[in-house]
Amino acid sequence: MTDAYKKAGVDIDAGNALVKRISPLAAATRRPGAAADLGGFGGLFDLKAAGFDDPILVSGTDGVGTKLLLAIETGKLDGIGIDLVAMCANDVLVQGAEPLFFLDYFATGKLDQDAASSVIGSVAEGCRQAGAALIGGETAEMPGFYADGHFDLSGFCVGAVERSAILPVMDQMKAGDVMIALSSSGAHSNGYSLIRKLIAEQNVDLSADAPWGENWGDALLAPTIIYAEAVKPLLAGGLLKGMAHITGGGLIENVPRVLTDGLAASFDDEKLPKPPLFEWLQKAGDLSDTELRTVFNCGVGMVLIASAEKADEVLAKAEGSFVIGTLTDA
Repeated sequence: MTDAYKKAGVDIDAGNALVKRISPLAAATRRPGAAADLGGFGGLFDLKAAGFDDPILVSGTDGVGTKLLLAIETGKLDGIGIDLVAMCANDVLVQGAEPLFFLDYFATGKLDQDAASSVIGSVAEGCRQAGAALIGGETAEMPGFYADGHFDLSGFCVGAVERSAILPVMDQMKAGDVMIALSSSGAHSNGYSLIRKLIAEQNVDLSADAPWGENWGDALLAPTIIYAEAVKPLLAGGLLKGMAHITGGGLIENVPRVLTDGLAASFDDEKLPKPPLFEWLQKAGDLSDTELRTVFNCGVGMVLIASAEKADEVLAKAEGSFVIGTLTDA
């Protein structure tokens, strides 16, 4: 084979070697309905084998945003793939769907097998946490398109839910329903353009410790929590009327997306957390409470909506959950 393509900056052999290297990672995500083997032109999934009777497919796609730049700067690449899966799988989950399979897209200027393997390995770990099979993906080497050492990452998740169990159940929501929070692990994967601006203005050393004692790099690169295991028992028990994944737009914009007309979210300020990272961001950026809650999750990664009668059961089954407010008439 000619070396012309290689001289142009694309190493097909390196790409093939990477596929062989990551294939065992994908195989480890096998689940009923998927073989999770890489190398074909398309990934296959058998809904019947997964146990569905009358399924509706739910799909989601997302990236990690400029959090990637912090991961590249610090060399902490072993969690960024979990972020990717979480951003997609959590969106699928709030429709009441079980994440089934995932595909990733990794693009870079020059393929670094160690870096790519670390990133895609963390994608596989994210899939394991979500209960989804990694059934395919694309690794693109694009010389001249990305700066040295830089890459981009996006993902695609497909889940399924029985037709009778789709969320939100808007026609059953009413004033008095309870909003229950599941904690975030940090900023997750939103607001990083502002975070990067603030840490630059404050001359933050990412290898140093933050004022609250945690390493800055660890604090800012903590992987997004995947809520599948926490939420599946609640879905199986029919305990929820709706869920909101708290991403870009924060609490202020994401909760209303799942509410029926005529209802509003009333948050109890005393019950809303404000972990030290968000206190620092608010002070550094001189942000109002409203702006802080619009840009960041402020310690809440998922909001569950349940009737007042079922709220205690949800709180008992979802470890670490806590009430943050109720629904009211708009």
